[in-house]
Amino acid sequence: MRVLVIGGSGHVGTLVAPFLAEQHTLRVYDKRQPQIESLDYFEGDVTSYDDLVAAMPDMEAVIYMAMGSLNWDEPPGVVSAFDVNVKGVYLALKAAHEAGIRQAVYTSSMSVYAGDLMARTFADEDLTPDATGLYGFTKRLGEEVCRNAAREWGMHVNALRLCYPTAEAKWLAETRVAVPTLATTAGDVARAILAALEYQGGFQAFTISGDYEQKIMNMSKAKRLLGWEPLARPVQQVSQEE
Repeated sequence: MRVLVIGGSGHVGTLVAPFLAEQHTLRVYDKRQPQIESLDYFEGDVTSYDDLVAAMPDMEAVIYMAMGSLNWDEPPGVVSAFDVNVKGVYLALKAAHEAGIRQAVYTSSMSVYAGDLMARTFADEDLTPDATGLYGFTKRLGEEVCRNAAREWGMHVNALRLCYPTAEAKWLAETRVAVPTLATTAGDVARAILAALEYQGGFQAFTISGDYEQKIMNMSKAKRLLGWEPLARPVQQVSQEE
């Protein structure tokens, strides 16, 4: 499948691109080039509809993983958050629709929920997102844009609510047996994206987390519809006495 990866040079894109490129032909759409130089690259801004339209020919699916500025306390950060997490999502899906593309994946975040995620439990994806902070608020608005695209244009848009995508080596170094974690390895995130590229069910939201014991987050929907569950497991630590 030929896939346009919008924001593919960012943190999540850099982590998952090697896995995605094993199965699909990628075109990265970003302001800066991806780390994998061999990938097809289209320089563009998510707020430019003309650029997005120009990047769509020959593509069969879209992954939207662009992120706004992390400087949420300053006016430019506020503008960036809405531009990237709401406006850009709408423009990208509209451009995809106009190009005849019906399949899209939106990398959302469990930040659509407020507070300390480790202090809450999430029975299923029907729990109403309640974040009020700028990042989480704009990410949940982005999900509504995806839902609208499914209703208005008949697209299939799967929103993956990610939890701390992390490089494999870092995850293994930091994760301990019997200690709950929400962080998700790059490989597990990539497998979720690959599955979401295939699933056609209108708009769907999925909890995607490294909580493999599911003590905090119920991921049965992802397993049932996508055939996905986290596979990464921590290495059993050997005590010094041994």
